Amino acid sequence: MATVGKSIVAGALVLFALLSFVESTVLFSSLQRTLVVDAEIQNQVPMMGIAKAGEDHLVISWALNSTLQEGLPGLDATYETVQLKLCYAPVSQVERGWRKKNDDLHKDKTCTKGIAKQKYTSAGNSTNWRITKDVPGAVYFVRAYLLNSNGTQVAYGQTTNAARTTNLFTVVPISGRHASIDVAAAIFSAFSIGSLVFFLALENMRSKRSNGSK
Repeated sequence: MATVGKSIVAGALVLFALLSFVESTVLFSSLQRTLVVDAEIQNQVPMMGIAKAGEDHLVISWALNSTLQEGLPGLDATYETVQLKLCYAPVSQVERGWRKKNDDLHKDKTCTKGIAKQKYTSAGNSTNWRITKDVPGAVYFVRAYLLNSNGTQVAYGQTTNAARTTNLFTVVPISGRHASIDVAAAIFSAFSIGSLVFFLALENMRSKRSNGSK
């Protein structure tokens, strides 16, 4: 009897674990797009769509889609938090498995860089985020996930279209070197090339003299 009881308990635990896993799995395709999200590079004139890591700021704003709100009263009843993330555009995911898109949000590598978390309000909010130095050079967009009280994604919004091909911006990575180092490297490179040209010219002259004395 004791063995049977242990088997029942073990089976119940396994079933509970499976149910928990199923409940925690969120598919991006199942989420409704209910937020309007905008992002622009601060003080960039003209709008080049190019930002420098460690220097430039993104101004991000979000709000509930008013058209959906009018047609679906209580649409945002479960919304608690807005999670803003920096996401790779498809062009920067090609042949990069570590950035691979997956419909299962627990496996998706599209949006790995967190920007901010804010309390949800239907009126919306905004944030000013300095692009951190660790952001790699790539093409990006911004996505906002709406989370419920359990921290589970229940809806979203993003700055680009469904195909993730419009309203994109490029981040130029920080070199990690002081400007004087870059100047010194350029001077050294020029000196090396000049030395090589001089050496080849000298060898050519010696070769001509050698042939002429024969």
